Amino acid sequence: MEAAPSLGFGLGLRTVHYEAVLAGDHDVDWFEVLSENYMVDGGKPLYFLDRIAERYAVVMHGVSLSIGGTDPLNRQYLGRLKALALRCRPRWISDHLCWTGVAHTNLHDLMPLPYTEEALAHVVERVGAVQDFLGRRILLENVSSYVSYSASVMREWEFLREVAERADCEILLDVNNVYVSGFNHGFEPTTFIDSIPVGRVRQIHLAGHSRHADYIVDTHDHPIADPVWDLYEAAIRRFGPVATMIERDDHIPALGELVGELDKARAIAARVLGHASAA
Repeated sequence: MEAAPSLGFGLGLRTVHYEAVLAGDHDVDWFEVLSENYMVDGGKPLYFLDRIAERYAVVMHGVSLSIGGTDPLNRQYLGRLKALALRCRPRWISDHLCWTGVAHTNLHDLMPLPYTEEALAHVVERVGAVQDFLGRRILLENVSSYVSYSASVMREWEFLREVAERADCEILLDVNNVYVSGFNHGFEPTTFIDSIPVGRVRQIHLAGHSRHADYIVDTHDHPIADPVWDLYEAAIRRFGPVATMIERDDHIPALGELVGELDKARAIAARVLGHASAA
């Protein structure tokens, strides 16, 4: 599968930054919008999204698809997702390789899957149905995890790779999540990176986490940790100039501070790729 051109370096769009984004005095190539925040009939979020989408490339990122869930796919949700895509014309749409609820109850969390052949076939079928409905490939993101299943017969990266290949979807590689899960489950994060097919990775997430004595939580409320930067460098060496963005969901600093952190990603990519501009 041939890699698509990179969008460059972006940020997650947050309400506290709306005015600063529109002021335009920053070096951000694109923005990722949280789909559910804009699947509404009107109001301030859509007003700003319309204005920002006129000036910048945007991508859509969701948290409620529940691609691994056992409830039937939510066709009402998919309809609103497709309508939002028609409105803001995203370069791509992503969600998480997980389940988020049962018996039509959203748990508002990203729950890991058992890595079994049965779960694999189930997810592949559902990804195909979603892609047919939306009329485009989707990206699936690896989640951070804190528990595992005794029924699993493969590793997370093997499961993710098989889903992408069999469903012909793409991957949103969250480098921080790889590091967090590697620490929590005792695997080498570079093994995960080295096992993912190069042409399937369309986007990379970077974020901060909270370190505890014997586990790490993916909190998105801290600057990116040094080991995650090191893993990002390894990812760029393997995958090349993949669109990269930073997520920050709590203790959100001024836009300029986040752009400064984004510049570090630019510098790493430029150094690894051997030219002045990695975009």
